[in-house]
Amino acid sequence: MSFSRCALLWARLPAGRQAGHRAAICSALRPHFGPFPGLLGQVSVLATASSSASGGSKIPNTSLFVPLTVKPQGPSADGDVGAELTRPLDKNEVKKVLDKFYKRKEVQKLGADYGLDARLFHQAFISFRNYIMQSHSLDVDIHIVLNDICFGAAHVDDLFPFFLRHAKQIFPVLDCKDDLRKISDLRIPPNWYPDARAVQRKIIFHSGPTNSGKTYHAIQKYFSAKSGVYCGPLKLLAHEIFEKSNAAFSDEVAVIDEIQMIRDPARGWAWTRALLGLCAEEVHLCGEPAAIDLVTELMYTTGEEVEVRDYKRLTPISVLDHALESLDNLRPGDCIVCFSKNDIYSVSRQIEIRGLESAVIYGSLPPGTKLAQAKKFNDPSDPCKILVATDAIGMGLNLSIRRIIFYSLIKPSINEKGEKELEPITTSQALQIAGRAGRFSSQFKEGEVTTMNHEDLSLLKEILKRPVDPVTAAGLHPTAEQIEMFAYHLPDTTLSNLIDIFVDFSQVDGQYFVCNMDDFKFSAELIQHIPLSLRVRYIFCTAPINKKQPFVCSSLLQFARQYSRNEPLTFAWLRRYIKWPLLPPRNIKDLMDLEAVHDVLDLYLWLSYRFMDMFPDASLIRDLQKELDGIIQDGVHNITKLIKVSEKHKLLNLESFPSVSQSRLSGTLKSQARRTRGTKALGSKATEPPSANAGELSLASRLVQQGLLTPDMLKQLEKEWMTQQTERSKERTESGTHPKGTRRKKKEPDSD
Repeated sequence: MSFSRCALLWARLPAGRQAGHRAAICSALRPHFGPFPGLLGQVSVLATASSSASGGSKIPNTSLFVPLTVKPQGPSADGDVGAELTRPLDKNEVKKVLDKFYKRKEVQKLGADYGLDARLFHQAFISFRNYIMQSHSLDVDIHIVLNDICFGAAHVDDLFPFFLRHAKQIFPVLDCKDDLRKISDLRIPPNWYPDARAVQRKIIFHSGPTNSGKTYHAIQKYFSAKSGVYCGPLKLLAHEIFEKSNAAFSDEVAVIDEIQMIRDPARGWAWTRALLGLCAEEVHLCGEPAAIDLVTELMYTTGEEVEVRDYKRLTPISVLDHALESLDNLRPGDCIVCFSKNDIYSVSRQIEIRGLESAVIYGSLPPGTKLAQAKKFNDPSDPCKILVATDAIGMGLNLSIRRIIFYSLIKPSINEKGEKELEPITTSQALQIAGRAGRFSSQFKEGEVTTMNHEDLSLLKEILKRPVDPVTAAGLHPTAEQIEMFAYHLPDTTLSNLIDIFVDFSQVDGQYFVCNMDDFKFSAELIQHIPLSLRVRYIFCTAPINKKQPFVCSSLLQFARQYSRNEPLTFAWLRRYIKWPLLPPRNIKDLMDLEAVHDVLDLYLWLSYRFMDMFPDASLIRDLQKELDGIIQDGVHNITKLIKVSEKHKLLNLESFPSVSQSRLSGTLKSQARRTRGTKALGSKATEPPSANAGELSLASRLVQQGLLTPDMLKQLEKEWMTQQTERSKERTESGTHPKGTRRKKKEPDSD
């Protein structure tokens, strides 16, 4: 029986007989739109069966479900068929019916059985009511049921199938939860890489501390092979190995450096993909012993054994019993490690004031500039004998360091939730950095480690004595194929929202975790309005960018826009975009801008490996990047001059305020103060005078900049000071004290 025939027969029946024949007619209608008007108990049974079929899966976070818009129906070309078959609906009566439906506890419970919690139920009902009330004509089926309810021939509960159908339109995830759970099941990642599973790989784990030769031995095996792949966290070392690599191809050897980074909350997934997915006959892993157990377990699931080769440190290293306390105590071969650019600039300037020359290395510098600064510091004939660096020196650079000096032990970090934290460095980080002191191939055969401030020395010793936390889980990231399958079920959902829902539905076992996806989502939201295929959009969002650099972010947007127009990003186009040629930096801001441009060229090269036709001029861009690297090198070589100019024009605020007594700090303030303390011994009565430029700032401003005061604390101090002044003024008035500018008769005990 056809749908229209059923509807017509139903409409022709008297009201009393409609109720009697409802079951027969609805059984014919059911194939057209699913479970339809029957007893609430019957629908409830279906809902219970549906919910139990999903097993013990976790309850999804429904706050991630973004409702889609369902527009009300306009006038139909065929007229209002429902009204012709029954009668026009009285919208006032319909509204009363809908309100009664919403308040029914049984309906709300049934909605919950289908995945509609209170929040979703409310949103779905508002949309459903608007659709009913604002449509010029409704589908025949719902028109007939509403008409019956208005005239007492049907129960208000009979609206539920139509409400559920509408709810699934605005929340399509409700209709495919089981499929989404299967797609987002991340419990067997080795199965994602069938090509790698087809190769009987030999896994060698080179385990040892910094300066033990582990990476050297792995790289030597790499160079002896006819082809290979190197995976590591630093562009610097990857670039160096690329330059030395053999161009021939045959049996492949892969090297994965710093394998312990498989646990990194944001980037660990890249190491997991390399470990599980590389199709190489030999895979050499280099890293900390803390990762051996996890790697062994992961390889057990792939049917591969791990051969462990242990290495000991080649040179001794000792922690000193005294801190540096003053930059006056620097010696040739010293390296001061800071965890912020501002500290880098401040220390560099103070070193120059003392007539010394320093090299500077930090993370955002181009590889060529880092190598040039390292070469300058390593050269015995160069007057530069001091290095100021961030923890960027912890990996990849060969440096002739006698003594590592921690300027601070507090490092900003991002936790697994994407939140910024200020915590002492971990044992792993401390060992990685401290291990750069004393190198087998350098003039300093023994290494020393200490801190800038005496109060930090005991904490450093404590950190270094702690056992390194074992690596217990490997990071995962949804693949492009998985996201495409998700999008098949949720076609109108944004990529950022797809990621949220995927992560919420995902299931992992104890050996894995889903990495923080904030950077991916940031890029997804940035380019959401640009028309791109999902696969292309996914690749653009995995591009490594620093979201704190506006020019790099806007460049990703511009690159995506050019791609969407099918306009190749040529060498000539990119030169115009970055306004080449670029001038040498005149201050620190100019230098940072040049570093951002260098990152944009890196972004171009990264995309050129994925979209060769649209980014065709990679070789020309590399040449341009080398030229820019030279400009940045000159700027860093003259960095103290740039700092002076920046201070003069107030483009830079350096922490040059004198030391603060340790006894006056506590809790969080104590940790923050350690980052910004001056160069004289803490607690001493004699402190360095602030520079002239620093003196231009108020005391309060300098304390806020140094982290010793927060704006809220400053407001509270101002409030207390004003209260005290008011009270003192009142006391002086009552005791007959003369106003300001006249001689006091009697000195107040608490006078200023």
